[in-house]
Amino acid sequence: MGMEAQAEFSPHLKMRNLQVGGAEGLLAARLYAVGEAAGKRDTLIVFFHSGGFVGGDLDEGDTFLRHLANQNAGTMVLASTYTLAGVKPFPAAVEDAHAVLQWVKKSKAKLGWSGKRLIVAGIEAGANLAAVCALMSRDRGGPALAGQILIMPMLDPGLSTCSMRDMQHGQELLEVADACAAAYRGYLPNAADRIHPYASPLQSSRLKNLPPALILSTEDDPLRDEAEQYGAKLVSCGVKTTVTRMQPAPLHESGARNECACQRHALGEIASFIAGLERADLPAAD
Repeated sequence: MGMEAQAEFSPHLKMRNLQVGGAEGLLAARLYAVGEAAGKRDTLIVFFHSGGFVGGDLDEGDTFLRHLANQNAGTMVLASTYTLAGVKPFPAAVEDAHAVLQWVKKSKAKLGWSGKRLIVAGIEAGANLAAVCALMSRDRGGPALAGQILIMPMLDPGLSTCSMRDMQHGQELLEVADACAAAYRGYLPNAADRIHPYASPLQSSRLKNLPPALILSTEDDPLRDEAEQYGAKLVSCGVKTTVTRMQPAPLHESGARNECACQRHALGEIASFIAGLERADLPAAD
């Protein structure tokens, strides 16, 4: 992949497995943080893994999450599982994801979080859930989100964008596009759900009053155009949004999107986005 070398993980990086509350029961989760915070930390990122709604687990994004916690030492990261489509299709996963956000707001003491700043994030299918959580939190009166980080998100069950269609001519990218189609068949067996905004944020006509967004796409990903179109729609609705296209990567390889997220450039974009949200909370100078 030609990825730039990353710094070693801090020896003070700590991980803790725990359970969080989902829509219909407990879900496995993992908490990442560097060092012992003096007092409670102000920023918590809730992350949802990739796997096309039909697969994936806490180990899916583990290396990326270690880098994320390592590079943002004052931030805690909570990775949560969710109900996979083979167990129960849409809307089970998004209801779980939103329930996890509600759980963390009630469980601040257990997590060592002040409750000040909550960011939602994900890769691929997990980024869909993160984007939908922003919609659900707005529509349902909370919890309030400070930001959303969408990494190579799946946002268009219609598979209608130019990048999705054009990249089906190469065999390797055809396999990536086919995997997306199979994932949506599993997640959205009811065709009518494919235009529901909680399944397809790109189709939503109500994108105002959402938290600031960072959207990362990559050059030769069939998902590229839907990520960038969503970013443009957010901007047109007055949502502060940064869209960055990363360099090409061999996305037909297993776990490739998680590896892309570990690139120094991607981690730098994320760190800058988080720092910007923290600065926005500071009182204005006299």
